[in-house]
Amino acid sequence: MNSIIEAAQAKRAGPAPDAPVAPAPLTLHLLQRADYPRWDAFVRACPDATFFHLSGWQSVIEQSFGIKTFFYYVEQDGQIQGVLPLAEIKSRLFGHSLGAMPFCVYGGPVAAGPEARAMLDRAAHELAQKLGVGHLEYRGMARFHPEDPAWHSKELYVTFRKEITGDDETNMNAIPRKQRAMVRKGIKLGLRGEIDANVDRMFEAYARSVHRLGTPVFPKKYFALLQQTFGDECEVRTIVTDDNRLVAAVLSFYWRDEVVPYYGGGTDLAREVAGNDFMYWNLMQAAAARGCRLFDFGRSKLGTGAYDFKKNWGFTAQHLPYEYKLYGAEALPDNNPLNPKYQLFIKMWKKLPLPLANFMGPYIVRNLG
Repeated sequence: MNSIIEAAQAKRAGPAPDAPVAPAPLTLHLLQRADYPRWDAFVRACPDATFFHLSGWQSVIEQSFGIKTFFYYVEQDGQIQGVLPLAEIKSRLFGHSLGAMPFCVYGGPVAAGPEARAMLDRAAHELAQKLGVGHLEYRGMARFHPEDPAWHSKELYVTFRKEITGDDETNMNAIPRKQRAMVRKGIKLGLRGEIDANVDRMFEAYARSVHRLGTPVFPKKYFALLQQTFGDECEVRTIVTDDNRLVAAVLSFYWRDEVVPYYGGGTDLAREVAGNDFMYWNLMQAAAARGCRLFDFGRSKLGTGAYDFKKNWGFTAQHLPYEYKLYGAEALPDNNPLNPKYQLFIKMWKKLPLPLANFMGPYIVRNLG
């Protein structure tokens, strides 16, 4: 009798409500060109992502240097949950590595949750083993694996980031007195900034600058691709005298409310007229007017002239704890100009004629990352 009553009650109550639908499993994919918009939509919405996580870097790196990339993403229910751009560098001179990302100051896995990030981590680990690299490198402003002894870090790079306001006078007064005097020198001499639609003048100033430092130059094609790929988010600003002589130039990235001066240099004239000092002030002015509220002066190596220059602007150095996981290598990489074994090369490079240095540089720099 009870079973008959229960059946009748169930019939009157109607069908049982549907059970909660379990979320679809996370799946790992390699980026295809058709997925660029979805990838970038995730990057722009993810608080931890940077300009250097954008999909455009894939084509820029591959076309400029012939470097193979692996852009992984994790998906769930048709929505991207995490991304990790990687690139492989294989060089007889500088070793075999997998990194996130060469020629980028920031990189590494960014995800909406720990499960997606763990999946990206596993993908990088398995790829590093498959490729037989010496090490895997992540580049972040904070460590990705602070408690994992398999991941090492070392103090080599710092970044300089500082808030700016929309008021020129406030920004000028925030610059220490001696540096402020250099900026005012450029202003009094009538220097001005111009926005270029190509990289011709920028490359000339940049190439002369790195040659003086004894550093191989990037290919001009690389800068042109950056400008072409990132559009309004990549600006080429050139500084000239009142009679249109080239002084200096800088290629900058705009990201959210930040400006990132990334590649720049000055001619011999720049030293006479405080050209580099004026250039960064001119950029700061323009960025503030555009709505930027953070000036990212970029990465520098400890103990270099670039490090000292940025400190003179009143910026505080922030350590970049890049992480390295060793595979075939027995020690952390040390591919930087401060390494004593590269000093002879640097001295010889400075003596090369500029056209020859510009021709040879791209074949060397592609192996550095």
